[in-house]
Amino acid sequence: MKLLEGQRVAILGEMSDRPLARFLASLGAEIGGPTEGASFVIDNLGLDRIEKTEIPPRAIHVSVTPFGSGGPRSGWRGGELVASAMGGALRVTGDPDYPPVKEAGDACTFHAEMVAAAGALAAHYARGTHGHGQHVDVSIQQVAFSRNINGVLVWQFDKRKLARAGGAIAYGKAKVRVIWKLADGWCFHSLMTGKLGAPANQALSDWMDEVGADNPLRGVDWQSYNRSTLPSETRVVWEGAIDRFFQSRTKQDIATEGRRRGTNACVVNEPGDVLNDRHLAARGFLDTPSGLPERFAIIRDGAQSGEKRENDGGSRPGPLSGVKVLDFAWALVGSITTKTLGDLGADVVKIESRSRPDMSRLDVQVSASKPGNFDDKPWFAHLNTSKRSVTLNLKDPASRELLGPLIEWADVVVENFSPGTMAKLGLDYDELSKRNPGIVMVSGSVFGQTGPLAQEWGVDGTGGALSGRTYLTGYPDHDPVIPGAVPYGDVIVPYVMAACASAALQRRRETGIGCHIDASMYEICVQQMRDFIASAQNGNRPERLGNSDPGVLHQDIYPALGEDRWVVISLFDDSDRKKLAAIAGNDIGAWTAIREDHEIAELLQREGIACGVVQDCEDLIERDPQISSRGALRTLDHAVLGPFGHVATPIQFSRDAFDPYRAPSMGEHSHEVAREICGLGPAEIARLENEGVFH
Repeated sequence: MKLLEGQRVAILGEMSDRPLARFLASLGAEIGGPTEGASFVIDNLGLDRIEKTEIPPRAIHVSVTPFGSGGPRSGWRGGELVASAMGGALRVTGDPDYPPVKEAGDACTFHAEMVAAAGALAAHYARGTHGHGQHVDVSIQQVAFSRNINGVLVWQFDKRKLARAGGAIAYGKAKVRVIWKLADGWCFHSLMTGKLGAPANQALSDWMDEVGADNPLRGVDWQSYNRSTLPSETRVVWEGAIDRFFQSRTKQDIATEGRRRGTNACVVNEPGDVLNDRHLAARGFLDTPSGLPERFAIIRDGAQSGEKRENDGGSRPGPLSGVKVLDFAWALVGSITTKTLGDLGADVVKIESRSRPDMSRLDVQVSASKPGNFDDKPWFAHLNTSKRSVTLNLKDPASRELLGPLIEWADVVVENFSPGTMAKLGLDYDELSKRNPGIVMVSGSVFGQTGPLAQEWGVDGTGGALSGRTYLTGYPDHDPVIPGAVPYGDVIVPYVMAACASAALQRRRETGIGCHIDASMYEICVQQMRDFIASAQNGNRPERLGNSDPGVLHQDIYPALGEDRWVVISLFDDSDRKKLAAIAGNDIGAWTAIREDHEIAELLQREGIACGVVQDCEDLIERDPQISSRGALRTLDHAVLGPFGHVATPIQFSRDAFDPYRAPSMGEHSHEVAREICGLGPAEIARLENEGVFH
């Protein structure tokens, strides 16, 4: 039985083949039919345009629009390019010496529809609690803004702005190159911080030594390397040597020898390469009637538990109030998954370790943070709202005195370790379900839990590179680029995981069946590239398109008054073209270049023309009335950093509004959880403390 079997989705507007509809269909929902009797109603119109349409009171009504329903700019026109510009993603994508360039495909729209899926299914679960439907509203602009956590925090704390970096990623104070030219193409590679990156960094250094390449990486203590604090002059020397090395290698070298050695490098695939990928074939990802991807996650059902476990209520507001989550997650994928669940009302207990701290507790990105302090990193704070922190040495058998009761307590377990790690700890789904038969376990990884690459190492850029997304981002006559400060796969996968978890909880409520959810970043990135994969399947070879879109009559980026100020304009039909010509004449760029960007956007939008400013974080945080009206930043009083605006989970619910709380200090709630959930007394807690279990 699929998670949404028996549910029907009514379509308003142009949503029938959009990612949200495909996602709901992948879980077993029927797509189409009238609104009457529908379980879900989805639209790309917004409440303002369908106010006379009757929506069943029990239906979950989901709107995904460029600027959201309500607010001063809800009526503004826009497509992907305008939403990307106004949301801040476009500002940091491209080479610094050229105009910003759009990410391949409808990247921001796809992201927003996965956010909408998480909202829709959280509301679906809430309906199972109180019996009511509600409106779920998602703004593509706000979702794009929510990706830019790095840019937000450096503006908040240091009044700095992150800029386009071409083939590099900006980590607050550091800019780390990740796209490298090969002899016959490109690869993605990043030197990563700490224990996570150390083996891969060493593997690259060893390979350079063995082929006799110039190697300034030789002898580096990778355990203590920190990408945020490495002197810039040292990085220039290192990256020069890495560049020369990669230019002597081929795509075949990277895919075979590089992978065998364990380097953090992968080929930048073209869409056609995806169709012949042996890992996707082994997982049956393209074994569909059309040969195109359908699923967003693999769901393995557990045994019938016999218990239709009911929500016993929760004290926090939100659609997931009363849900209990045991969080083994770290970095971005896992952290955003459990942030989403926690922000939406779930009680999340995060398991941490001082010997293997979360990457976001390490990176020194702003002047308020210092090396060695786990509790002063705003990156961690943004990613980990609405959680309690327990530090445990999971390798110590005594930790089971807490883990056992926590497993029995939990409705959901979330993890994003390398596949096999949880099994080594005796915490894989099969073991957990023996103790808690109805448990829902959610695993996120780059390649998924099975297949020939399951054990391989990867990061956000890996999914983008392998899926064809990186290859297709940039101008046709330039190298591929990536968004310089905003991740992609790392922020999409969490909403797929959260959506599946909510749907699984409602099904368990009805049937008693738990499940294991296997979400692969690579596969989800391929879903975003579905149209290009289809084109390659038809014998074409998709190439980079810059800012154009074959589905839009005309769109491009134009200079505005001031340094590095730009506007984007999309014309969807001949009426739009004529209106713009009457205002700007034949030379649009000359007309925009002598005018202020916000003035241009306001003027053209008043005339019904889709136009947006390529906004930076200062624009968004200090001056954007729509972002402000949607509460995109929620002020929380951090224990170390004081009050500041935290990026909010970008969903609005008409009935079950939520209220996040600040991220925890390391181990802040260890004794509280031991006492209140695990039932341990003061003597037992003191003993475990003395034995170093709370580490």
